Amino acid sequence: MKKEIIKFLATGAYSGLLPKMPGTFGTVVGIPVAYIFSGFTPAAGGAVLILGFIVSSYVAGEAEKLLGGKDPSSVVIDEILGYMVAAYLIPLTAINIILIFLLFRFFDILKPFPIGLLDRKIHGGKGIVLDDVIAGIFANISVRIIIYIAAVYGGKI
Repeated sequence: MKKEIIKFLATGAYSGLLPKMPGTFGTVVGIPVAYIFSGFTPAAGGAVLILGFIVSSYVAGEAEKLLGGKDPSSVVIDEILGYMVAAYLIPLTAINIILIFLLFRFFDILKPFPIGLLDRKIHGGKGIVLDDVIAGIFANISVRIIIYIAAVYGGKI
């Protein structure tokens, strides 16, 4: 029973088992999850993210042992948490949801410094999750900059 729960959570309700682009589909699962938590106060949302990091790190580490190999592509709980971090305290309009998604996937796939370094140096569950959390932070900051620029130049996102 524990193995099935770990597999279900780690694979984002089995979205990570899809044969193509599991990380992208895992990120899609993160959209409604982030939306559910978007109404929380900043403190409660921050607490959810901290708890999410702890739980995701444990689940990803257990799934790595269960599924074999380093950071199996079917483990997408990290993408779900990464999207939640990327969406933290950003108004979830349709445009913002898409922008967050695209920027998070951009940073998660390209892994610019220090994301790639962390991905290579930190192993186990924390390593699986940490690079996605940092990609989420990069995406969050980028979306905020875009929203600011759009507001300054008369547009509203």
